[in-house]
Amino acid sequence: MAIRRVGVYVDSMNIMRCGGYGMRYEVIRRFASHNSDEVMRLNAYVAIDEERAVSDPAYKNTLNFILTLRDLGFKVIEKAIRWYTDESGRTYGKANMDMEMALDIISQSDRLDVIYLFTGDGDFCSVVNMVQNKGCRVEMVAFANVSSRLRREADLFIPGYLVPGLLPTAPPFAGAPPWGEKGSRVRGVCTKYFLDRSYGFFRFMHSFGKLWVTDTRLEESPYTSVFFMEKDLPSGVNPEHLPSRDYILEFNLSESEKSSEKGFIATDIELVYKY
Repeated sequence: MAIRRVGVYVDSMNIMRCGGYGMRYEVIRRFASHNSDEVMRLNAYVAIDEERAVSDPAYKNTLNFILTLRDLGFKVIEKAIRWYTDESGRTYGKANMDMEMALDIISQSDRLDVIYLFTGDGDFCSVVNMVQNKGCRVEMVAFANVSSRLRREADLFIPGYLVPGLLPTAPPFAGAPPWGEKGSRVRGVCTKYFLDRSYGFFRFMHSFGKLWVTDTRLEESPYTSVFFMEKDLPSGVNPEHLPSRDYILEFNLSESEKSSEKGFIATDIELVYKY
């Protein structure tokens, strides 16, 4: 199998504002190379408040964040926040990096086979079309407030909530079992539901692998099925709308109390987000 050349482009400000605060950047690199692909570009676009960097000691966390990204191998593209005052006297800052990110994606796409685009900003629709026409595959990862058009334009939309370890489950605690093991807390979507029987199955990603192998019965599939009962669904989830990939659900992986039944059962189910 030929090794694909991969480029990763992270709109850090968009991700942070739209459900991805606390995203683990070290997981991004592992995820992008999960098919033994070679990560050629690893870019993160970050806005900097230069005034606060000088005057506010607490702002050092942001500067440390940039240093951490560089330690992980990211090329960090910084842009200073510019401050404006509107007619009412309210001061606001702007540091839109869409142009810088778009130009990098377009200019570097000639030497890439796959692009992982970490943003939910619909302004990138034209960029996605352009690099697809040049032969690049574009897979998009985002959390909340995602442009529906961008989801349609991308070759694959992966909710960041579902990527193992990318965004810690709540509440994390010391000694918690790793994602996907008995007793762990994971996130998934409902892929099967039997309304007349009041039960169904969630599917969650247990590892990085061939994401297109969605049949959990196959050994090469990176997904696992989990049984659930309608009575355990949280408020906000309408069983008549199931199955649906639009509900992102978080739950504990428990084992059946019946020895004759194998597999996981979902307990303590919570609705994380609805697209």
